[in-house]
Amino acid sequence: MNERFVIWGAPGTGSVAVEAALTILGLPYRMEAMSGEADAAIAKVNPMRQVPALALPSGELMTESAAILIWLADAHPAARLSPPVESPLRPAFLRWMVFTSAAIYALYWVRDDPSRLVSDAVGASEVKARTAARITACWAVMEAQLSPGPYLLGKDLSVLDLYVTVLSRWGPRRGAFYEAAPRMGEVVRRVDADPRLAAFWARRFAFTAGWEG
Repeated sequence: MNERFVIWGAPGTGSVAVEAALTILGLPYRMEAMSGEADAAIAKVNPMRQVPALALPSGELMTESAAILIWLADAHPAARLSPPVESPLRPAFLRWMVFTSAAIYALYWVRDDPSRLVSDAVGASEVKARTAARITACWAVMEAQLSPGPYLLGKDLSVLDLYVTVLSRWGPRRGAFYEAAPRMGEVVRRVDADPRLAAFWARRFAFTAGWEG
């Protein structure tokens, strides 16, 4: 049996949310750095050529960022990174984890490389504009239906907060996110400033000049 988790990922990608959860949980892990879909190594792990992929200490492999985050949180209940099954917050937690993955994260497959669906520059520009509008609209839906406290579901940091914090930094970037979801913006700024993650952010998703867009 392996002694630690192994994660396949890259700076600034969906693997960062999983790494942030592992960091908060204090779980040892080894990083297998990937350069992107063209990296042949990821195809051997995940036929979809996507990160993150996570090998559990048991040797079992997980893919899909939302599933990994939910599993990590549920497997370590003392950390309170997910509401327990009996909690009245559990339905909202599952709803918004899946919403973030399906309605927002999934759009980046085409947004990051519009040539996957369109072959001309005009079409690519339109894909960029329309996906940006859709992502912003989805953040606004969450904003309208959540009642954040210090964190999105209330008083406890959850993996939902980590997930949204990372994804909200992708295009159309934080400026649009803050405008569409100002109360959620307060939450992600709090996660940005969490002292437990300061060294981690610097390594894996640094706050460089102009990062908010």
